[in-house]
Amino acid sequence: MRKFFDVNDIGDLSKALEEAAQVKKTPFAWKHLGMDKTIMLVFFNSSLRTRLSSQKAAYNLGMNPIVLNIGQDSWKLETEMGVVMDGDKSEHLREAIPVMASYCDIIAVRSFAGLCDRDFDYAETVLNQFVQYSGKPVISLESATVHPCQAFADLITIEEYKKTARPKVVLTWAPHPKALPQAVPNSFAQWMNAADVDFVITHPEGYELDPRFAGNARVEYDQMKAFEGADFIYAKNWSCPGVTRPQDYGKILSKDMSWTVGDRQMAVTNDAYFMHCLPVRRNMIVSDSVIDAPTSLVIPEAANRVVSIQVVMKRMLEALQ
Repeated sequence: MRKFFDVNDIGDLSKALEEAAQVKKTPFAWKHLGMDKTIMLVFFNSSLRTRLSSQKAAYNLGMNPIVLNIGQDSWKLETEMGVVMDGDKSEHLREAIPVMASYCDIIAVRSFAGLCDRDFDYAETVLNQFVQYSGKPVISLESATVHPCQAFADLITIEEYKKTARPKVVLTWAPHPKALPQAVPNSFAQWMNAADVDFVITHPEGYELDPRFAGNARVEYDQMKAFEGADFIYAKNWSCPGVTRPQDYGKILSKDMSWTVGDRQMAVTNDAYFMHCLPVRRNMIVSDSVIDAPTSLVIPEAANRVVSIQVVMKRMLEALQ
């Protein structure tokens, strides 16, 4: 494995889930793979679970992790080509990336969407420069359009808690005070489409996900109807993806609080489990009663972030042997 951006990079999902179960059971069994190897974790944006889980997984595999916070531990970096660098950015990615690569064996990158230029974001301009200029295996720790480590952890969690062979999984939009990217819903949709689940997406009109991620998922604009008989509810806010309304890309189209996941919605489910990637705005995305209920999986889900990225790191290390 030379890169990990989406579900296609993981290969056979059933084998990946079996491997995840093994990694979770014996996390230190492959420490020999990472001996004398270094992974650089590059953060253009802040993090809690992604940073901690990545470092923990690297230690579990015997690797030495280097964490670099761009703009804090380094110069501010220019990401666009052909610009006159007369502003506050002192170094270009074109030089910075090969320098980083010379100090490590694997690079993992977290860089959010700017939500101003859809073409720039959806071309994965920043992430692809790391592939182009590093010559090293590259992991997306969340990029402009995808968050594969989160989606893999979500699938692991669903596999662990599902009560039926083919559960109904619902991805629901929920209100938020800030404009957020589509990376988490994009990846979740992509991975659920590849998994053996009954997958439904519900959101207000104008929030349609890009077809390359939404795939063949059923889209239901009536949230209550979508929730009927669901086994898992995955709540997440995202700003306008600009599919049906290009002029509104990255904008907040609604703050309708009736979409907040509460007891009213959960009552029509099949005693569904609640999921969210965290951090979560309580009583905006989800009510206290739902997130604090025994059916809330947000903590086990977060714990599985170590497992998902450790499987990815393990495969990359095996390829380097």
